[in-house]
Parts: sequence; C-alpha cells; structure tokens
Amino acid sequence: MRQVIIIGSGPSGYTAAIYAARANLQPLLIASSVEAGGELMNTTDVENFPGFPEGIQGPELMTQMQQQAERFGTEVVYDDVTSLDLSGDVKTVTLGSGETHEALSVIFATGSAYRKLGVEGEEKLSGHGVSWCATCDGFFFREKVIAVVGGGDSAMEEATFLTRFASKVYVIHRKDSLRASKIMQERAFNDPKIEFIWNSEVTSINGESALAGVSLRDTVTGEASELALDGLFIAIGNDPRTHLIHGQLDLTSEGTIAVAGRSSKTSQTGVFAAGDVIDPSYRQAITAAGSGCVAALDAEHYLASLPAELAAAASETATASASA
Repeated sequence: MRQVIIIGSGPSGYTAAIYAARANLQPLLIASSVEAGGELMNTTDVENFPGFPEGIQGPELMTQMQQQAERFGTEVVYDDVTSLDLSGDVKTVTLGSGETHEALSVIFATGSAYRKLGVEGEEKLSGHGVSWCATCDGFFFREKVIAVVGGGDSAMEEATFLTRFASKVYVIHRKDSLRASKIMQERAFNDPKIEFIWNSEVTSINGESALAGVSLRDTVTGEASELALDGLFIAIGNDPRTHLIHGQLDLTSEGTIAVAGRSSKTSQTGVFAAGDVIDPSYRQAITAAGSGCVAALDAEHYLASLPAELAAAASETATASASA
C-alpha cells in the first residue's frame, strides 16, 4: 500500500510528484502507456514557462520534470488506469496489465484533451503550423496569415488574441451564425484583421513538413475550395479526462472535477485533483504546475491526519517496493 498514487504525467502530475517525493511520501506516478507527458509532448517551442529565457521544447520540459520527480524518489509506471475504487480509507487503482495498487490518497491529474477535427493532415502537422492554443503559439505567427476554426467564445477569444501577431485572421465556422456571447461576437466583428468564412468546414489540412493551407467544403452548397495559410488554430472545445471517476467524484457544470475553493480537495475524502481536469478557463502549463503543488500539499496534510498505523503500513510497503 502506498501513501499516494498520482494518475497523470503532465505538468500537474509531475509537480505533485516532486512535492510529494520531497515530503518523503514515496509517490507512485501512473503515466499513460501511449500519451505520457501530456499535451506538451505535442508542443515544439515553449517560451512562456518561467525559468527558460530562451524557451524549451515541450518534450524536453516534460523529460526534465520527470527526471526531477524521479531524483527525489518518485516511481513512474508506464501503464493505463482501467478502473478505480476511491471509497474507503484505502483507494484501489487497477492498471491495464491487471496489476492493482492501493494507496491512502490519490491525486487525479489526467488533464484534458483538445477536441480535434479528425481530418487528414491534422496529426502530421500538429506543432508544425497546427495548434490548439493561441496563448502558447501565437507569438510564432507574427505578420502571418492564420485561421481559427470554431464559433464559440473560445474561438472568438483566440481570434482576437491572434490579431496581436498575425497580419490576417480568418474564422472558419460551419454555420452562418456564432454561438459565442454577444460581447465576444462584437469584439471579433469590429476587428479589421478578422474575416469570417461562413458555412464552411475543414476537410483536410495540407502541407508536407509545415502547414500550407486547408481544403474547405461549403456546408450548404457542397462546393470545395482551398485556403492558403501559415497557421491554423483549432478552437472547438476540450474535454476533461474524467471518464475514470464518473459516479465517484462530483463534477462541475463544465464537466471538470469539482474541488473545494482554491484547494484540490474533491468530494471524496483522500482524493485530490489538479491541472486541466479541474480548470475550464486557463489550461496553461504553469497554472497546472501550481495546481499540482497544491494537490501534493493537500495530500500531505491529509496523510498527516490519519492514524499512525495506517501511514506506517503505507510507508513500509513503498519502501519495500523501492528496494525490490
């Protein structure tokens, strides 16, 4: 039995692991067998994470976080969690391999997934002109022609933000009206750099080593067309990865895990959540990392409040596992 198991290997998960390991909690971190490292593994230059004045590659940043966590004693397992039992004093985590782990506390840091268009070229050109985060990547498109796909508040916010850098911003929307709030619509309509392409959907994203443009289809007439672009930002929403805890933890109206105030405490005692899985608004690496710190501190305080014999049993098991 462990003192703490951390599920997720993005900035929030690894930051929680660093703090938990330094507190001698000997955490076990479950990283995905396929998507270890989170969304930053699909990001090239990261220039807004403090401490890297020249920027850093997303995968390199995640590798350094992992190394730092392991330096203090975090054990990392590359597998996928298939089921959880979060009730009672002892939590149970079952992996795809069939292996089962028990812990007195769990930190849930599974992040969120940007919704994708599911068209040809999207995966290949991710990070090579195709992005899901204007705040992260807008700087790289100074005086470039770019497009935003979407019709909600997030799409309008992305488009308006990108006008700071781009020479031209197209908004591609499959309908003839927006679902964004009135104020966000007015802001976009009044921006001279933004042009709307109505009743259109992206059918393919084109380019070899870098984005060259997109193929479009008119949703009314079916007519096909081409649009040359330097950058494409997809803003059709994101989904918190909460499928494992449905029915066990309370969720917010946005679908994120509900936590108490500014803490990481969920509706289940001994279970904490951090990062994008609790954040419908900011979804940045640095806010996720800060959230991971909060979760580790909350878990540490919770464990300190448990009967001494429980904590001792967990500590002995983790020590035996580490020595094996």
